Amino acid sequence: MKRKIKNLFRLGTLVLPLSAMAQVSVPGGTGLPQSSLFEIIRGIMMWLLAILGFVAVIGFVISGIMYLVAAGDEDSQKKAKRAMFYSITGVIVGMVGLVVLYAVQRMLGSQSQF
Repeated sequence: MKRKIKNLFRLGTLVLPLSAMAQVSVPGGTGLPQSSLFEIIRGIMMWLLAILGFVAVIGFVISGIMYLVAAGDEDSQKKAKRAMFYSITGVIVGMVGLVVLYAVQRMLGSQSQF
């Protein structure tokens, strides 16, 4: 029994590196992305930033309408101002994410200047 386990372990140590080397290229026609991991993450981030921009514009419009409809009611005005503050904060966080993404791209691309 121990001999069989040792033989399987020896066979595994020979076969596993070969099977790992076989996975270097992505086979064609599978629908898998051919680009690097950074490009895949960059594409996802661009989609998320586009969604964030769309939601931010909707937040600006809604908070503006809330402020106009408040018509002197201070509690409603405070609520509208708080909603506008959160919309602006969300846009700033999204822009910081975009700047970080481009900074990482420049660093990985061995470019020294931003």
